[in-house]
Amino acid sequence: MMARNSVPSSKGTSEEVPSSSGKKITKDMTFAELIQADKGAAEKLADRGLFCGGCPMAQFETIENGAKAHGVDVDELIKELNL
Repeated sequence: MMARNSVPSSKGTSEEVPSSSGKKITKDMTFAELIQADKGAAEKLADRGLFCGGCPMAQFETIENGAKAHGVDVDELIKELNL
């Protein structure tokens, strides 16, 4: 069974989305935690120009900070990662 996670919607309310990894992906996770939790995440990140799997900062940088630094909408990214 897939886990269901609450992700903020554009209307400021939460909506339930399934997580393929079974673990809720949050914007305060580091990229290393994300990639460890969901091996498919590296490809999703690369599709958005985030090549975090090979970056030394992946151990320390949160998804939110990295997304902002690279001009990626963090809420949209989190929503996609939790599908």
